Amino acid sequence: MYAIEIQNLTKKFRIYADQGHSLKEKMLSGKRRKYDERTVLDDFSLNVRQGEAIGLVGKNGCGKSTLLKLMSRILYPESGSVKLKGRVSSLIELGAGFHPDMTGRENIFTNASIFGLTHKEIEAQLDEIIAFSEMEEFIDNPVRTYSSGMYMRLAFSVAIHVGADILLIDEILAVGDAAFQAKCFERLMEIKAAGTTIVIVSHSLAQLEQICDRTVWIENGKIRMEGPPNTVHPEYLDFMGQQRHHSTPAAAAPAKEAAEKEEKTETPAHWTDICLLNQAGERISTFRTGDTVTLQLTYEADPENAEEALIGLALYRADNALCYGTNTQRERMKPLKLKKKGVIRCVFSPMNLIAGSYWFDVALRRMDMFAYDYAAHAVRFTVYNTIDETGVSRLVHEWQIDAE
Repeated sequence: MYAIEIQNLTKKFRIYADQGHSLKEKMLSGKRRKYDERTVLDDFSLNVRQGEAIGLVGKNGCGKSTLLKLMSRILYPESGSVKLKGRVSSLIELGAGFHPDMTGRENIFTNASIFGLTHKEIEAQLDEIIAFSEMEEFIDNPVRTYSSGMYMRLAFSVAIHVGADILLIDEILAVGDAAFQAKCFERLMEIKAAGTTIVIVSHSLAQLEQICDRTVWIENGKIRMEGPPNTVHPEYLDFMGQQRHHSTPAAAAPAKEAAEKEEKTETPAHWTDICLLNQAGERISTFRTGDTVTLQLTYEADPENAEEALIGLALYRADNALCYGTNTQRERMKPLKLKKKGVIRCVFSPMNLIAGSYWFDVALRRMDMFAYDYAAHAVRFTVYNTIDETGVSRLVHEWQIDAE
């Protein structure tokens, strides 16, 4: 049995080119104002089984939030139908339905009644709602005095205590401290186990993998892919990485071009190309945590005038933090006898950096550390991961839990 049935849904928005700056301008140009019509959802169909938890992913503007608003009747489509069976609770806009001059307690009654609860039903749940939100100290203060985190805690607490059959969530779990987020996840898993249907929008793929049975990837108003999260997410990450690469010129520019721009003095040896390769030998600028990655360095030299050399590299994160540095001399390798042309490869297997943006600086030096060539920001790259880790690197580990 389906809890949500969406058939051939189309939703369009008008984007006006000239908004007008005054009331007079708006009145006079009302019939002549030009606009572009943008189709956000295009003949979109989706069925969600009762008790299923699905995650919606896609780049900003693909229609995820619009879809949730159509489900909750905040918006209405141009064509198509949305059928939901049972009581619907939604967390789409932070504090929506809260009146700033009313107290938290008063807003609980107002907000819960919007979800269809009677006054008697709200009174029966009141203490539990307040206790879960951890807002006892502030519950009788006007909500305009609340922080965004306090808003979220109260709104989330109301939404999960209304006995909904369908729960719609839009990025709401990104707000709040770590302890409360963990508490929310635990409660969501309890709600799911009780048979509630959940639709959640989140840019945190790790969150979706913990909660969802299925991920739906939306692209240009249509479903591009759907299936188990561990099947969809790698494909989605690869796509987003390619998009980032195409939109970032010189993401992996050859070091020779960088050197020419800096008008370096000629030396007996210099880099001609620096890039990252995957296992298939293809140039890449994005990869997943744990992939095997090769840093390939190509140089040219004048063997008669170039002395023996060493190779150095430094890995930096986007915030300029030095993550790792080494050179061939420190690693007790033999000095490099430079040829007219040569290729040097450094293989990282696996490359266990956690998600983030990084770059390599690469140096070609004489053994006395004189720099033949130093390529700063030689190759930039992005690491993706479906596990929500923190720090710089994933340490190889194994959990061993004894159970009685």
